[in-house]
Amino acid sequence: MNLIETLRIALTSLLSNRLRAILTTLGIIIGVGAVIGLVSLGRGVEDFIASEFQALGSNVLFVFSSAPASTTRTKIDPITTKEGTALSNPAIAPSIGAVAMETVVGAVISSGQDAVQIGVSGVTPNYIDVRSWVMRDGAFISESDDATSARVLVLGTTLVERLFGDKTIDAVGRTVSVNERVFTIIGVLAEQGAGIGIIGDQNEVAFIPISTAQTRMSSARTRDGGYRVDVLHIQAVSEEAMNSATREVETYLSDAHEVQFQGEQDFTIINQADLLSSLGSITGILTVFLSLIAGISLLVGGIGIMNIMLVTVTERTREIGLRKAVGARGGDILLQFLIESLILSLLGGGLGIVLGWIIITIGGLLVPTLILSITTDAIVLATVVSSFIGVFFGLYPASRAARMRPIDALRFE
Repeated sequence: MNLIETLRIALTSLLSNRLRAILTTLGIIIGVGAVIGLVSLGRGVEDFIASEFQALGSNVLFVFSSAPASTTRTKIDPITTKEGTALSNPAIAPSIGAVAMETVVGAVISSGQDAVQIGVSGVTPNYIDVRSWVMRDGAFISESDDATSARVLVLGTTLVERLFGDKTIDAVGRTVSVNERVFTIIGVLAEQGAGIGIIGDQNEVAFIPISTAQTRMSSARTRDGGYRVDVLHIQAVSEEAMNSATREVETYLSDAHEVQFQGEQDFTIINQADLLSSLGSITGILTVFLSLIAGISLLVGGIGIMNIMLVTVTERTREIGLRKAVGARGGDILLQFLIESLILSLLGGGLGIVLGWIIITIGGLLVPTLILSITTDAIVLATVVSSFIGVFFGLYPASRAARMRPIDALRFE
């Protein structure tokens, strides 16, 4: 029997039981749709995380004080403005392009009846360039503002909304109270991404000159004549220089803090590229895990196909006996039932792709920040998996039909 005739018989058999065929493929449809939807969602989240971190600058290091890992050292020396200035010197750290310093002080910002309790960041004027942020209105803190410890303030859009009721309002020139001191708003930052995890809401920020934070709002002077700094934002000269910049920072600070042995470092250096890679690995594992859970429905769908094919073999026992009696070989019978199983799986896979497209379309509407789409490899994966299910779960019923003896099949009631 040729392949075309076998295919025609298989299609005729399936069309004669349309409802049963459709119900049989439901498990495959749901499984393939769920796998495609979750894979697309996972990749969308990965892309979103990458874009959020890229917005922070892909060649930026964060340096801050921390407890030593070793118990042989208990003293924690603060990071200071002197160290930040030294690291910006190319003679000391040639792989570093710029160093922005940040000191955070607790404050209550109030405007009329509205008040917000927040950590206000005192930063150097180059902070906006190192972090690659953009102004929406007004200007950022200038060298003059920092030199005179001016009482000026730059806000994110979330704080503008909380203080004035509308984030689109032009707040430049307005005055607010910061810890009962009058500050003038000189700028509003452009809308940033919503933020995830440790990033938080990047629009709920307030910046003042670092000198204002260190001299007017806190006691930050250190014994060496500098001022305490909470975070150093260090921009490497390029992404390729990140590792060398990290080594230069570690070498300089270890010497400045008199670190004698490994593990006594009282500071932490976070490489943003490594952080992004780690988060990407985590989301990738999570996507695979969720896909495996969704794959359980594929297994259930495959078992459903095996079950219905066994029923079909039983129902068509006399037909199998008759075909064998007139010369059909076992291989012909095997191929016929395998093709029927394969058609059911491929039909379920195709409809599952449509279901997956519907899922990611709805997901994109519900979460506009995620860019979701069906990729070619997801379609190929769905096709290969559904084909494998058709062959694997259809093999036993098909082989059972192929092994039937003609005389027993014809006598079957």
